[in-house]
Amino acid sequence: MSLLTVRRLSKRFGGIAANREISFEVAAGELVGIIGPNGAGKSTLFECISGFYAPDAGEVELEGTRLTGLSPDLVCRRGVARTFQKLRPFQGMTVAENVMVGALTRTRDVRHAREQAHEWLRRVGLLEKANAHARTLSTGQRKRLELARALATGPRLLLLDEVTGGVDQRSIPALVELVRELHAGGLTLLLIEHNMRVVTAVAQRIIALHLGEVIADGAPSAVARSPKVVEAYLGQAYVA
Repeated sequence: MSLLTVRRLSKRFGGIAANREISFEVAAGELVGIIGPNGAGKSTLFECISGFYAPDAGEVELEGTRLTGLSPDLVCRRGVARTFQKLRPFQGMTVAENVMVGALTRTRDVRHAREQAHEWLRRVGLLEKANAHARTLSTGQRKRLELARALATGPRLLLLDEVTGGVDQRSIPALVELVRELHAGGLTLLLIEHNMRVVTAVAQRIIALHLGEVIADGAPSAVARSPKVVEAYLGQAYVA
């Protein structure tokens, strides 16, 4: 059985179809990249999987258990965590307190939650900022904070939305290595990424979206050469 199953998922906003009957599966332990131009429906797909949007049609299942219709907190408790393209730390809280929010979905013991927060901050390379306020962090540091807070919920599936987006070039290799480490540790990852160098370096498989539909699904090299993907997203310059 696949860990994640998305079946004929559709979501409209008025006359705009953001997702059109999207179907795919993700196996446990797999790292799948999602690519496509702006407006392709990538983030809407994440919103539907994680419970922030209710799809107009279709289903989302985690190991055969229906997630469709559940609120984001219940989806999280089932084992799906996510990061956001637009960073959303709790500005008035410390870095450690932000991560404790995630940890407290799994325990009522505040002391244990704090220990878990410090451990995840250590894992993502942000422990020295534990007592700093989240609003003082750089974009790259906020990306790591998002990761730590999501990981503290103990997910089986982690949705990463533009993990390198807006980050300076020098910070990207360390973030890529962190994603690799999480995957090597057995975590299943679904990754939205515009940086093709990054997604082809880490993903075992890529799903390409365009105008809300899946136009390719397969090995990174095959998807990058797909005529539909080249025309809709990459362009001939990339192929050359």
